[in-house]
Amino acid sequence: MKFSKSVILVFILVPSLLRAQHKARSPYHYNRAPLQPASYIQLPLGSIKAKGWLLKQLELQKEGATGHAEELYPEASNLGAGSDWLGGQGESWERVPYYVKGLVALAYTLDDADLKKKAEKWINWTLDHQQADGSFGPVKMDDWWPRMPMMYAIQGYYEATGDKRVINFFTRYFNYQLNNLDQKPLKEWSKSRTGDNIEIIFWLYNITGEKSLLTLAGKLKSQAYPWADIYTKNQFFFYGDDFHTKHSVSVGQALKFPVIYSQLKQTPFYREATEKGIDNLIRDHGQASGIASGTEFLAGKSSFQGTETCTVVEWMQSLETAARIVHDAQPGDRLEKIAFNTLPSQFSRDIRSHLYYTQPNQVVCKHGNSGFDEDYDGALLLSPYSGMGCCRYNMHMGWPYFVKNSWTATPDKGLAVIAYAPVEVNAFVANSVPVKLQVVTDYPFEEKIRIKIELSKPASFPLKLRIPEWCKNPQITMNDKQLTGVKTGQIYTVNRKWANQDQVILNFPMEVKITDQVNNAVTVERGPIVYALQIDAKYNIVKKHPVAGFFDYEVSAASAWNYGLVIDRNDLEGSIKVQQTKMPENPFIQSITPIKLQVSAKKIPSWTMAYTKMHALEVPASPVASAEKTEEIILTPYGSENIRISNFPVIGIPKAPEKQFKEDFTQATIKDWLIYGGSWFIKDGAFHSASNKGSWGYGIHGSKAIASGTQFDNLSYEATILLNSKEGNAGLLFRVSDPVIGADAYNGYYLGIDAAAGRIQLGKSVDQKWILLASQAQKMETGKAYKVKIEAKGSSIKVYFNEVAGPVISVTDITFKNGAIGVRAYDSLASIDNIVVKELQMTSKQ
Repeated sequence: MKFSKSVILVFILVPSLLRAQHKARSPYHYNRAPLQPASYIQLPLGSIKAKGWLLKQLELQKEGATGHAEELYPEASNLGAGSDWLGGQGESWERVPYYVKGLVALAYTLDDADLKKKAEKWINWTLDHQQADGSFGPVKMDDWWPRMPMMYAIQGYYEATGDKRVINFFTRYFNYQLNNLDQKPLKEWSKSRTGDNIEIIFWLYNITGEKSLLTLAGKLKSQAYPWADIYTKNQFFFYGDDFHTKHSVSVGQALKFPVIYSQLKQTPFYREATEKGIDNLIRDHGQASGIASGTEFLAGKSSFQGTETCTVVEWMQSLETAARIVHDAQPGDRLEKIAFNTLPSQFSRDIRSHLYYTQPNQVVCKHGNSGFDEDYDGALLLSPYSGMGCCRYNMHMGWPYFVKNSWTATPDKGLAVIAYAPVEVNAFVANSVPVKLQVVTDYPFEEKIRIKIELSKPASFPLKLRIPEWCKNPQITMNDKQLTGVKTGQIYTVNRKWANQDQVILNFPMEVKITDQVNNAVTVERGPIVYALQIDAKYNIVKKHPVAGFFDYEVSAASAWNYGLVIDRNDLEGSIKVQQTKMPENPFIQSITPIKLQVSAKKIPSWTMAYTKMHALEVPASPVASAEKTEEIILTPYGSENIRISNFPVIGIPKAPEKQFKEDFTQATIKDWLIYGGSWFIKDGAFHSASNKGSWGYGIHGSKAIASGTQFDNLSYEATILLNSKEGNAGLLFRVSDPVIGADAYNGYYLGIDAAAGRIQLGKSVDQKWILLASQAQKMETGKAYKVKIEAKGSSIKVYFNEVAGPVISVTDITFKNGAIGVRAYDSLASIDNIVVKELQMTSKQ
């Protein structure tokens, strides 16, 4: 495209506008037909520079985990000189691509020469050693998947440098892929993460217009998991032993797949599937910080289930992508919530260590096993080596990709904001006119965002501004004049002829609100930030690594954490006071974070550490009675410390328990069931225990689902049980308290049926020990449903089987007098249905 003399003059006079803008590509490549024309596109890497607190996070990465990664992990199988991604004999598989993807983004966002040199070593080898058939990467690596994150790295490198090798490199590789997919179809990881591949294909198609790329995209889609169906219909656990559809990282990474593909297949089904998937995930597995749990499988809503660092950065990228294609406020809102809460909680304050899993209620970080599905003994250790290796390589893209995707170019030659933060945006608008936006703010730690426009000449273009859904009274002023029609949860467009030094000011007043969590607990939020208890954290160095300044830390609480809030839901402003101090360089340090909340609370002495001392017991059901004195406690941002309580009980008069519980699973979801170990899901009107193949945590043996809020003393408990596997047993839990992950990690009774052994067994768990109370031989078959009934009155417990008139088991035991009801499966695939529980009245003789 030809440029006018005035534009060329601007290029000369305003060189800062040209960072990362390659002249030949300055009119951006928007979607070509038949792709959806309305999609926004990423600005070239380096177009957006972080400022303020956000820049500090990138600098900490450079000085910490990213800048020293190759020293920390120098083995040939990791990031060493002997890596197969440098022609060596190591087998690093996904680790190098993960790392380089984040490294490239960080290097060119910071415009840092040292980081660029590190990145270019990997990029140059990959580009210069493409194989004759078009494949790339390690010759002996017969796997489509690791090449996908490396493609993102190369794409970003091209955007930042305009290296002419790249387009031909991708063209040859995609031709190779098209010619070989039938013989070597997608499997496992590549089958689950195909959206990444298709995103780069569409990007190249918009540059070259090569029609065979669309054929390739269709072929890849046909071989991938049917993610649009899975998200829309909540089918994560419908695939038996296959763990990819319930693996939290793959689920988060694939969230962008339907919406990416909707650009080619322009139907509401694909366009809406990502949003429906998020709704299903948050309802059934959502955590306080805005993301779904995963340890590593989707794990329900328990306050001590965790989220993997890989999951966090993949959710963020999926939301960044979705926001460019579906122009609603919701993806950006959720992106901010995860970025400002979940992401910093995964790192040490200096971003030199990370946690493989973080938890909504996390009172220790240390070595040990919690029983998670993937139960690494270092998963809760704050370390450069926490848990499985994937996260220590994938984590690097979190903040840089957030910066890279915070603003986008729109096909009507304007700009749109995806997420707010202090940045400088260098872009082209209107008829290739360079513009600089200075986004001056301490958001999300302040309510005001100032956008200063710098232009060499007036230009007409739209500026699309996301109005957060959480903000009740948003205001926008343009050159000190208030704009009208600004509504919460919308994309507001200012379309005008802009002049140099124009200024838009957004004001998003932040009110304190509470969000309901498990067992009627609450989370306190203000704007996009979630708040957690300020705990005095004690850091103990348990290992010093050879690289200076890197340590393994165990973190424990040096102050009380077992508080319930004393609040008036009808007067939160009066109950919770906001404390504001000056903005520090790094707001994710608890002692100096600029916004804190003060609230009244009482200790709950019965709320203690769980049996393994790896986490707290489940948050008690609210309202909770407490005779302790009222204290004033401080809440700080969720991501400002590595230990926290964010799911709080509420102090009050306990509610009288319901007298009955009934569920036939025709309309139910699992949102009101607390899952402990393994997984349970609803399908075809029944409750099913999921396959745990691929897991090794001890908690998967004896997977429990507890009906939240239930409390029965004397009860009649009926259900239908069907055993779908020859191994193990399944059945009913009653009078249960203090359940956590682990086969016998609860207090209460369990009635199980075992078809292979031909027995009905009644027992109890006390102090994590199983005690058999009675056993009865009974011929049973797998695949056949049996009706079971329990009657427990005082110390008398009777078991009825398959509607036989008399009890098959009768025992006397008074260890547990009351508690919740639930279901349990021990190494068994079982289906449970038609649950009916009633409180029984005791007669005077009983």
